[in-house]
Amino acid sequence: MTNSAAVSRSIQPDIVALQWLALSLTPGMGPIRGHRLVQNFGGVERVFQASLTELEAAGLQAVSAQSIALGKSYSAAEEEFMKARDVGAEIIPFQDARYPDLLKQIYDPPLALYVRGDFSILSSSGIGVVGTRHPTPYGMGMAERLSNDLASRGLVIVSGMARGVDTHAHRGALNGKGRTVAVWGTGIDVPYPRDNRRIAEAIVDAGGALVSEFAIGTFAAPQNFPIRNRIISGLSLGVLVV
Repeated sequence: MTNSAAVSRSIQPDIVALQWLALSLTPGMGPIRGHRLVQNFGGVERVFQASLTELEAAGLQAVSAQSIALGKSYSAAEEEFMKARDVGAEIIPFQDARYPDLLKQIYDPPLALYVRGDFSILSSSGIGVVGTRHPTPYGMGMAERLSNDLASRGLVIVSGMARGVDTHAHRGALNGKGRTVAVWGTGIDVPYPRDNRRIAEAIVDAGGALVSEFAIGTFAAPQNFPIRNRIISGLSLGVLVV
């Protein structure tokens, strides 16, 4: 075991953090059901103290109730926590004081966030910059120029690191010596597209952050990208569409 791995495995999360992560990993759950469940039981701790009968009575699908009651969700969270540490990611559960307040205001905030980089940036004033994956040369230039100007004035540029406008938004922020946040539709360990791996590392090195709500190893499924867009808007004071 390397020294970094040994250190990562020596750091243990608190039980409540693991419970929120376990909720996010429960089959058939999702953010909306998860938050409603916590509200119904009066806290995430009580969800994991509930019996199978109580969980089913709360309207959970059988697969979800069994995963929680039998400890499968919690075991998955313990394993997931170690995977995240091994790739240098923090897990910020919904109840954590570090969870960005602005993101809590959307209809279905993630139950837990995976973050690489400076997590405090998620609570800074940010503006989303998004657009087509096939911009014209003019569109590319404007995305980069606008992001550069905004970042140089202290705003955090939030985008999705996709090809096209997203990539140029991040580049503009970096060129403006500013900070930027990339919200992924993949696991925090799966850069997409792969040729943006260098940009991802540059974002972290410049004091920015990479963010995902998807489990470690999640591949680039098409349905994940519209889902992640709500996080971009939720972390932003406004959204600029190029």
